[in-house]
Amino acid sequence: MDSVIVEQLGRAHPLTAHLNDFLTDLANAGASPHTRRAYRGDLIAFAAHHSEDIGELTAAPVRAYLAEIADLSPASRKRKRAAIASFAKWAVRHDLLQASPMDRIDTVKVPKNLPRPAAAVDVAKVLAAICTRRPRKDLPLDRLRDRVLFETAYVCGARASEVCGLYVEDLDLRLDDEHVRICGKGGSVRTVLLDDRGYVALLKLYLARAGYTAGPLFRASINGAGGPLSYDAAHHRWQGYCAAAGVEIDIQQLRHAHATELINAGVSIEAVRRRLGHASAETTQLYALLDDKVADAEIRAARRRRDQAIH
Repeated sequence: MDSVIVEQLGRAHPLTAHLNDFLTDLANAGASPHTRRAYRGDLIAFAAHHSEDIGELTAAPVRAYLAEIADLSPASRKRKRAAIASFAKWAVRHDLLQASPMDRIDTVKVPKNLPRPAAAVDVAKVLAAICTRRPRKDLPLDRLRDRVLFETAYVCGARASEVCGLYVEDLDLRLDDEHVRICGKGGSVRTVLLDDRGYVALLKLYLARAGYTAGPLFRASINGAGGPLSYDAAHHRWQGYCAAAGVEIDIQQLRHAHATELINAGVSIEAVRRRLGHASAETTQLYALLDDKVADAEIRAARRRRDQAIH
């Protein structure tokens, strides 16, 4: 039984056992730890609102719950609705519900906002605050690990959660054809070219120092005996390095920065889509819109120079 669910809801709650079974099935189906953790939190919050048996899971309590969280951002409400919808679909499949109440609940529309990439110079400051690409021989392994982890997210355009889940076996380090296999959302898998020679050299140095030939690439303990470093731990460490560098960059902005750099360099939308693992080109297109912003800034700067020359 999931200890967090029991602690938050209690064993007597009508949905406790069902939520535990649902999350177990998610794990067996290969859902990422990040996805399971998010679903668990969202469903615990809903169960705290709806304390009836699963057979009473109708459209009415779902509407009431969504109205209760109306002050949250559209993205948060959409995520919570998706968690309930997934649980309801599971319940129908297991004959616990005759039909999903979510078929009668409108979806939550989320405005498309431009991603916020970090400036390359700011990313470089934070990475340098961890260690240089030519680290001292006495550098602690955990700092070398962190440098390689965050640079992997940056040079691959990968999500931090995807990088934390990498295994040594996902690497193909044949000379001049280095790649990494990344497991993304929804069980998708993509292969990303490692085309930065300095990064590849640092990665190989890390593997040699750690002595890893198999298993998790980024491990939780300094001596390498632990499991994969968690997303929460990586996020906390990244924030600490940002503070040390005097720079404010969200860990997700590493991915945005990489995508924007590719678009600015003239790489096609489809190539960037495949590298980032987007399901559709529509999402990747946002980076092209962001490129328009860059062009606008250049045009304004040119006009200012022209005006100064005239006057």
